[in-house]
Amino acid sequence: MGLLPADDERELLAGVAGRDHQAFRVIYDNYGRKVYTYALQLLHSASEAEEMVQEVFLKLWLMGDRVLEIANLEAYLRTLTKHRSLNVLRRMVLEGKIEKALGKDWREETNDMEDEILIRDVRKVLNRAIDALPRQQREVYILCQQQGLKYEEAAERLGLSPLTVQTHVKRALRSVRSYVKDHADIAAILIILKLI
Repeated sequence: MGLLPADDERELLAGVAGRDHQAFRVIYDNYGRKVYTYALQLLHSASEAEEMVQEVFLKLWLMGDRVLEIANLEAYLRTLTKHRSLNVLRRMVLEGKIEKALGKDWREETNDMEDEILIRDVRKVLNRAIDALPRQQREVYILCQQQGLKYEEAAERLGLSPLTVQTHVKRALRSVRSYVKDHADIAAILIILKLI
């Protein structure tokens, strides 16, 4: 479905403010796929993107009369999706999972040159951390953390036991997190994610 004409949008938002389920459904049907696609670009996880759609539309439903203040629904949903997705990425930073979010293929869709430079800088630090790992840990890390292989798959490919792979991954993660902590200011990562 395409974008809604401005008059229809206002009418539907008035419906949502009045708890009209049908109006909400029309908005969801028109914008749900866009929210999902944008969240997926930011989070690189289908399950996280699906959750984000639910979260964004729940927030819209719970806004009550404040939905009437929305001037451009698509822009509002995009901004809300971005901020909420970046909160998920912040959680990943705090849980030490940022290396997945900022993996080789990760890039935030942004025109902000400063963000792009910071992302490149952090990626460089992550790459140096990975390069500094012992050979087997590095191989296992790349296969499991960056290419998404299961321990069993990586074990088969490298001729190791799954338990050995798991041990290497744990040690590699510890080393990478420690290196990043020592060589990258966490504030810089959070600036990238526009959370400060």
